[in-house]
Amino acid sequence: MARKPDSRPAAKMPAIDRDAIRELAKLLDETGLSEIEIQQAGVSVRVARNLNSFAPRAASLEASAVSAAEPAPPPALTAEPSQHPGIVISPMVGTAYLGPSPGARPFVELGGQVKAGETLIIIEAMKTMNQIPAPRAGTVSQIFVEDGQPVEYGEPLMIIE
Repeated sequence: MARKPDSRPAAKMPAIDRDAIRELAKLLDETGLSEIEIQQAGVSVRVARNLNSFAPRAASLEASAVSAAEPAPPPALTAEPSQHPGIVISPMVGTAYLGPSPGARPFVELGGQVKAGETLIIIEAMKTMNQIPAPRAGTVSQIFVEDGQPVEYGEPLMIIE
């Protein structure tokens, strides 16, 4: 039996001002933000940009204040993580979880082998669990986040050698 089309009138959606969206995009460039969202008159507009490179954060004063008496760290640790070809960065803002559930074994461990596409970490954003896959196969050489830690867009999560 064929269904009758819905005869109710469609709800009127307020028009989205394209100039306002362009202004928001311009504001992203001017401020260095990765996303912005506004709500007006029942309409919500979110503008985000997808940066493929990691924007380095300002180092804290404590980290940069190294006394002359301390030995220099090994060369591998002094290199900027964003410059490493195996860096995995956060594609979104949220909370990082290393395992599928609290107390469960992590998806990957330091020194562990991963295959391309294998889940590395979960990032919860707006009550949605997003699995972050390995972009390539290799060995996990560094993990920069802890379980339950908030992460920012573009923040380094781990390095796969």
